[in-house]
Amino acid sequence: MKRKVLVASIILMAALAIVQTNSFGQTSRPLTIKEAIDLSIKNSKKLKNSTAKIEEATAALREAVQNRLPAVGVSGSYLRLNNPNIDIKTKSTNSGGNTGGQSTGKPSSALYGMANVSLPIYAGLRIKYGIESSKYLQEAAKLDADNDREAVILNTIEAYENLYKSKAAVDLVKENLESNRQRVKDFTNLEKNGLLARNDLLKAELQESNTELSLLDAENNWKLANINMNLMLGLPDSTLLTVNEGDLQTTTNQLKGVEDYVQLGLQNRKDVSALSLRKKAANTGVKAAKGEMYPSIALTGGYVAADIPNVLTVTNAVNIGVGVKYNLNLGKNNSQVQQAKAREKQLEANQEMLADAIQLEINQAYQNYLLSQKKIDVYEKAIAQAEENYKIVKNKFDNALATTTDLLDADVAQLQARLNGAFSKADASVAYNKLLQTAGLLDNTQSK
Repeated sequence: MKRKVLVASIILMAALAIVQTNSFGQTSRPLTIKEAIDLSIKNSKKLKNSTAKIEEATAALREAVQNRLPAVGVSGSYLRLNNPNIDIKTKSTNSGGNTGGQSTGKPSSALYGMANVSLPIYAGLRIKYGIESSKYLQEAAKLDADNDREAVILNTIEAYENLYKSKAAVDLVKENLESNRQRVKDFTNLEKNGLLARNDLLKAELQESNTELSLLDAENNWKLANINMNLMLGLPDSTLLTVNEGDLQTTTNQLKGVEDYVQLGLQNRKDVSALSLRKKAANTGVKAAKGEMYPSIALTGGYVAADIPNVLTVTNAVNIGVGVKYNLNLGKNNSQVQQAKAREKQLEANQEMLADAIQLEINQAYQNYLLSQKKIDVYEKAIAQAEENYKIVKNKFDNALATTTDLLDADVAQLQARLNGAFSKADASVAYNKLLQTAGLLDNTQSK
């Protein structure tokens, strides 16, 4: 008796340990679409890369502005000399009026230092255009980040809908599997009583096995979708996410015409604005290249000190003046201007291609959304038809007016209709958000 109690206690403890392991190993968390978007934006590696590009553009702008500041340089050297021959030429002041050389000692070292300051006054407006171009490129980098943000939001929505679809598939297949198992039990009893052929029982068992395999595939897809979402949101891999079906609802009450979305896309798309800024930067690049044809003028100043033992000592040698620099290689300047103009033409062509691509993308997204709405209506009818068909075939089967194959086919058709109906809602939600993304409206809509 004691042994039985001991064994029962061990089994109970083991069962509790398994339950605790499962409960601690995987935590469940409800997740709304708004929470998913916020977390994905916060943890997106793509957006972190975009932020780094903005920082790079900001640093380039800071460098361009600093070109207005004085350029300061300091240099100095200490030299060891090897028996130099030094002859300093000076005018003689004696009565003979002769000019002669004066020999000096032989120094073994030399020391000198210089400090130079140059303040640009005029540089053919290259500094001005350089700053202007850098500002355009900085703003373009920010718009690129905004465009990447919309892409991340859409990707999150698609992953969210995929998680819903995979979980819905698991639930529906589980429900169908339970129905199949009950059918197998019923057929087994009928077969034992000689009311059903062995072959019909095998057909039902085969369908049960196929449904079990479908459930394994559905559960595997659900796990992968859950892991993918956790990676996107920066959550532990073991987190079990449950989605909110209400977030899948979309409305057609505010649906505009396709031409309205095209115009909105051309006005609101961040990639369009970024390309426009890059074109302006290229235009200032042409002006800066033309500025190379003009001279550069700068205010200069400096200080020099030198010490050659036994020969020369220089201190307090301060200088100030104006420096002029002019590049005589005009052929090279013309080539630079032509290159800058060619870059500007490339950006103009890219603008035209992008406008065509946006028009095509919006039309495709618009038609896909309308199609998804029509599919919802069709699948709802198909579900009702499949369920009614199954009832009729089941009634006929019970009255020996339909075969087992007819019953099983009706059951499969009913499951497929339910799956299509569940998937169609998620597909419509993705299609609607894709339309908003192509029109540059997704971020504004999700922020509300």
